[in-house]
Amino acid sequence: MGGAAIRRASSLALKLLGYLDWVPGLLTRLVVGFAFYDSGSGKLNNPENTVNFFTDLGIPFPELNAAFVSRLEYYGGILLLLGVATRIVAPLLSSTMIVALLTADRGTFMDALLRRSEVGLSDVAPFVLGVLLSWLVIRGAGALSVDALLKRAVDKGSGPAKE
Repeated sequence: MGGAAIRRASSLALKLLGYLDWVPGLLTRLVVGFAFYDSGSGKLNNPENTVNFFTDLGIPFPELNAAFVSRLEYYGGILLLLGVATRIVAPLLSSTMIVALLTADRGTFMDALLRRSEVGLSDVAPFVLGVLLSWLVIRGAGALSVDALLKRAVDKGSGPAKE
């Protein structure tokens, strides 16, 4: 196989992969969205447990924070699943992951970060979710989302005026 044939095959492969550019965003959004929806649903169904957990962690105003976080995770998860307001919801959910890393998962996170145990960073759920959320903040919801539909509608409506 000559150099020209390799270049053509490589070009074709890259073109075909370009058609699948929307898949990673969709999968990331669905996995992260479902994780938060599921977590928020559990917190909403067991508010006393969430308040007690937040109290034990020393989180200030545990009742208020439990109510806020459970709803943020539940409704934020739904919005991510649909791809609505992704670049607004993802940083809000990221803040809950930062709090989790500083409180509930601090020991595990530090052990993984400093390689003091068998646990790696990919085993620390709030860290992994935070990384995926940062990707959603930067890349957005992707082509297969309500965000993308709204953008196309706005772009179509803001075209040149017709006479």
